Amino acid sequence: MPETSSRSFELIVKTAPVLFVLFWSTGFICNKYALPHTDPITFVAIRLCFATLAITLLAFAMRAPLPRGRAIQHSIVSGVLVHGMYLTGVCVAMAQGMPAGIAALVVGLQPVLTSTLANRFLGERVSALQWGGLILGLIGLWLVVQAKVSGGTTWWGWSAIVGSLVGITVGTLYQKRFGGGVNFLSSMPVQYASAAIFAGIGAFLLEPRNVNWAGEFILALAWLVIVLSGAAVVLLYIMIRRSAATRVASLFYLTPAVTAVMSYLLFNEQLGLAAIAGMALCAAGVLLVNWKAEPAAS
Repeated sequence: MPETSSRSFELIVKTAPVLFVLFWSTGFICNKYALPHTDPITFVAIRLCFATLAITLLAFAMRAPLPRGRAIQHSIVSGVLVHGMYLTGVCVAMAQGMPAGIAALVVGLQPVLTSTLANRFLGERVSALQWGGLILGLIGLWLVVQAKVSGGTTWWGWSAIVGSLVGITVGTLYQKRFGGGVNFLSSMPVQYASAAIFAGIGAFLLEPRNVNWAGEFILALAWLVIVLSGAAVVLLYIMIRRSAATRVASLFYLTPAVTAVMSYLLFNEQLGLAAIAGMALCAAGVLLVNWKAEPAAS
């Protein structure tokens, strides 16, 4: 049984990048379905409350040990940054009129920002080839979303999306630095609960907390809780633990491209030559970042 479990886990690790990009790319689409029915921060708080319940039941079923001492503190910080700030920022920006393309472009700066900070504060060596891949991916990302950059938003929307970028970047680095020794099933209920409190406070202070429990809203919420806050985040933390932060962050370059394909299939949004070329550059950039990269020290 241990050998079978080990093989299954290794298979998950090998397929994690592909599954993560596919799952993560559905986020903007689900937000598009859900946000017309609720206030943005309220929506994040509701999503995180359900996610906390689901992951707590999973941790209990898997008999994950309870986090103790500083592990609880690190889980709280990671939760507020990776889940609270990131999700709140994206939803507020989109609710304030920011097109999904612009939001994806700003958040897509994460690989460059993560690499710069990882190089300085985690001691990860970012090679010239990896820097070239990051720059190539950034160019490709711009090509993918450049056709969708029209439209305005408020200063609150811009502040929110920048806060989202900072949250997911710093949270990824913090998780890599301080969360490596914590069982992720033990940590995630604490992370989601702290992020839910963070979003809940924001909702009570800033919004009337309107919710229309329409079928479209419920389906989008269920998908985000089970697939995004569940499966995708588990995959993210597995990759963070097993790989360098720069290599994991480079996968976010692929999200806007995959989202564009999904938008084409679901909403018949046409893909131009520039978008197709951008997708190819994004894929090439991720390939260069991960080219002959040695496994991170455990």
